Amino acid sequence: MRTVAVVGASLAGLSAARSLRKQGYDGRLVVIGDEPYRPYDRPPLSKEFLAGDIGEADLALEPDGEDLQAEWLLGARATGVDSAHRAVRLADGREVRADGVVIATGAAARRLPGTDGLAGVHTLRTLDDARALRDELALGGRLVVIGGGFIGAEVASTAYALGLDVTVVEAAPTPLAGPLGETMGSIVSALHADHGVRLLCGVGVKGLSGETRVDAVLLEDGRTVPADTVVVGVGARPCVEWLEGSGVVLDNGVKCGADGRTSLAAVVAVGDCASWYDPHAGVHRRVEHWTGARERPDAAVAALLSGGAVDPGVPRSPYFWSDQYGVKIQFAGHAAGADRVTVEQGAPGDRSFVAVYRRAGHPVAVLAMNQPRVFMRWRKQLIAAPS
Repeated sequence: MRTVAVVGASLAGLSAARSLRKQGYDGRLVVIGDEPYRPYDRPPLSKEFLAGDIGEADLALEPDGEDLQAEWLLGARATGVDSAHRAVRLADGREVRADGVVIATGAAARRLPGTDGLAGVHTLRTLDDARALRDELALGGRLVVIGGGFIGAEVASTAYALGLDVTVVEAAPTPLAGPLGETMGSIVSALHADHGVRLLCGVGVKGLSGETRVDAVLLEDGRTVPADTVVVGVGARPCVEWLEGSGVVLDNGVKCGADGRTSLAAVVAVGDCASWYDPHAGVHRRVEHWTGARERPDAAVAALLSGGAVDPGVPRSPYFWSDQYGVKIQFAGHAAGADRVTVEQGAPGDRSFVAVYRRAGHPVAVLAMNQPRVFMRWRKQLIAAPS
């Protein structure tokens, strides 16, 4: 290959670019990003950066002295892949001819319909989002977080530490039931109550009130929650609309094989936008975690450079972490399908424990609160266990 284009300049795209050089590719490398910034770390946006503990320079993912010999096209939005002419089309009319393409366009925060243009309403996905929200939180007041997932919980934790009055609204009866299961989801989300943050579960949001700026969240049960600032944390959608009509098969993201290869030759996908085939479970899964964006590009790049001749091996179990109210939460594996969950160490009431999820006696997932060493021992067992 003479030219490889990496579409997406966040962690997954940067990891793919690094892997290309590490695996011996010495041709032209073009990295395309729709944001105007070099790659930066997103997990701190809801925590240390939002709290003002670190600055923008601390978010940089490229160490001093790193030179991938790449052309960086930043602030350039991709609008399509022309497979016939082997080109990536950009919104400004340019084309990048490439023999191979890595799709790493990530995901975008979902928004509440009808809230565009209403001041005080935020999502949190990008550096610009975090800047705007940080400025608002510095004013204090009442914050309502819509969505009790990990991003919403981290924002609530950060805002609580900053002295705001915080309410979290979750439509599901139990927050985090999807990734953790109902029992453990309830235990982890109890951190809100531990710190005096209101958690309203099992009720949806009907809308927001306010003429030019939000002043309240209207719930479907008729209640009104006053708000000076609202953060919408209701998940993310894969950024793949630009691929429609390109021949790349889409199904909750870019549908890939177990090695990241797509339906188009010499095109692979990585990161939050990629739905990889899981050979253990026999399904496609989209993994929106930092570790997946860092680790999986190695297999995808190997497949790209070899034309699929390299065995991708057994993928590592997904892993993510969250820091809330001074508690470190770690999770690895897939809770769905587990038929038993047992606490192996510590006590949930102390917010310090390790719980193992099993299916047919085999460990398929592990959750820990403030038990990093024991967690890592169990995580290693997940790599070899059937899931």
